[in-house]
Amino acid sequence: MKILAIIPARGGSKGIEKKNIIDLCGRPLLDYTIKPALEVLRDNIISEVIVSTDCAEIAGIAQKSGVKVPFLRPKELAGDKSPSVEYVLHALDFYQQQGIVFDTVLILQPTAPLRTYEDMKNSVKLFSNHSCDTLISAYKEEKLSDLIMYHCRNNFGIALNKDHNKAIRRQDQNNIYVRNGAIYIATAEFVRKMKKLISDLPLLYEMPKSRSVNIDSYEDLETARNILCK
Repeated sequence: MKILAIIPARGGSKGIEKKNIIDLCGRPLLDYTIKPALEVLRDNIISEVIVSTDCAEIAGIAQKSGVKVPFLRPKELAGDKSPSVEYVLHALDFYQQQGIVFDTVLILQPTAPLRTYEDMKNSVKLFSNHSCDTLISAYKEEKLSDLIMYHCRNNFGIALNKDHNKAIRRQDQNNIYVRNGAIYIATAEFVRKMKKLISDLPLLYEMPKSRSVNIDSYEDLETARNILCK
């Protein structure tokens, strides 16, 4: 596989100002993704790694960390409502115009600072060993099951599982896996054809819940600091 790893880091952020470069234990958040990604590149597990950003400040910080920023993403592809697939297609098109074609993309969001080199390496290996269009990272939620989950409609609970009232023991319930936003892999063919990053039947790469912090709020940031600032 010829894999392009993309670290998306737009400048705008509603929940946390300048979230992608906010200080986390003396390092910008972005650095926790760049460093292991560069190790994966050096070990020839992927073919290239870049940061896709619309922000000159973020680009400068990324370049100081040693990663390529071959372009500034157009502002229209960096808004709150801009679909993620658009920056992926933009990056693929950028390289294709230079005669460089990638068959696979690896998306590494900076908001998952506990994702490791091993996670990157093993998810790529898992994907390469299966014939599938996409992979997502997820953690197993031990305390939840669709048997105890409901939608609310007009104050009434709409069960997600038709057996919700049959007193099935917890140990006999199906496991729930929660997407954690740390790793996405997709074939370039699927992305171009479907304009999506996740297929209807994605391969799952399991990560522990303890390393599945996805920073979207100051509470998430504090959780990450409690783990990393030791």
